[in-house]
Amino acid sequence: MHYIPNTEEDRAAMLSTIGVKDFEELLQAIPRELRLVKPLALPRAKSEWELRERMLSYAQENKDMAGQVSFMGAGSYDHYVPAAVRALAARSEIYTAYTPYQPEVSQGTIQIIYEFQSMICELFGMDAANASLYDGATALAEAVLLAHSHMNRSKILWPVTVHPHYRRVAETISKSLGLQTQMIASPNGIVSRADLRDKLSDDTAAVVLQYPNFLGIIEEIEPLIEAAHERGATAIVVADPIAMGILEPPGAWGADIVVGEGQALGIAASYGGPVLGLFAAKGELVRRIPGRIAGVTKDRQNQRGFVLTLQTREQHIRRERATSNICTNEGLCATMAAIYLSLVGPKGLREIAQACMGKAHYLAEELSKIRGVALAFPHPFFKEFAVRFPVSASQIADHLLERGILAGVPLRHFQMGLDDLLLVAVTEQRTKDEMDAYVGAVREVISS
Repeated sequence: MHYIPNTEEDRAAMLSTIGVKDFEELLQAIPRELRLVKPLALPRAKSEWELRERMLSYAQENKDMAGQVSFMGAGSYDHYVPAAVRALAARSEIYTAYTPYQPEVSQGTIQIIYEFQSMICELFGMDAANASLYDGATALAEAVLLAHSHMNRSKILWPVTVHPHYRRVAETISKSLGLQTQMIASPNGIVSRADLRDKLSDDTAAVVLQYPNFLGIIEEIEPLIEAAHERGATAIVVADPIAMGILEPPGAWGADIVVGEGQALGIAASYGGPVLGLFAAKGELVRRIPGRIAGVTKDRQNQRGFVLTLQTREQHIRRERATSNICTNEGLCATMAAIYLSLVGPKGLREIAQACMGKAHYLAEELSKIRGVALAFPHPFFKEFAVRFPVSASQIADHLLERGILAGVPLRHFQMGLDDLLLVAVTEQRTKDEMDAYVGAVREVISS
């Protein structure tokens, strides 16, 4: 039981013990203008039932993907989550499983990790994958750190077409190491090969690419990867796992490290998390991959068994030898992704990717028929595309929200110099009626 001082003498004794004169001294680090100087305007105490009703009324003020038709994207998507994913992941032996420190009593957990890793390797065309990371952003940050330590170089080349939030996370994590981020020009939505070659140098640790890129465009990444390799730099690719259903994997184009956001693989958007960081690399980098890697072996009786083959994080080895200080992985989300990929299989993933692409192109074509509306970039795209309207993107988003449609993400939020564009995502869940209603609502706001 915690001791709670409830008299003036008790409080004075506690303050004296920690070496301060009064409570005000504890607040000195907080500027006075930021402190609350009046009581909180809280309502009177309510019963449990009354409080529940009040909280439900607050929740209903949110505009979520369950109650609206979502065309939101920019890294988090409204893909369908099969009921079996949640049913299996919620089983107690999976839902309550913890870090498998003792392989002999954690065979089920380690096997799930092993199967997950195997599927991610196949998906991205790579040799090895880890047991996951927090999200796509931290996975990319870890890839940058790996390239820096492996190459002993300090410059990272970064196109505008890579998710801006991912770059900010990577810059924050790598700042203490003195890494330098240099932006590559991406006119018209794709990387400038000439600018990339001009900025590559003997100090370039890595070139970061996204496939499809943040604007939804399917770039030709092979010549970009080749340019990086010519100067001895590591090629890091951020890939959409759903797009791998119909696109050649980055490994086929020579990528050294492939990372991605696994939220699309059977994990609901859930107001932004929890999500799942995917990380895979070439075999030569396996001992530098952050986190843990599960493997399969045989015991004395020649029976198959699962083990934690590599554990390169600081919690398992000497701190100075650790490749990462991330001391956990999204085990339950990785399990959900493994269940999802097992359920849909290669054929199902291809069909989902084809549905996303076909529907995205239908909506883009219908929008382009409206006078004054046009696609921002003349390049192939997957399930996401940027649109320019004769009115502001925010005005379109606000108008459609009134009609129960989450129209997309205004790019002004990302400080990319594309403030007049709306990024629209279309998943396999969107119907023709929903897309036609979107087009009708856009016509309405433009005509008014």
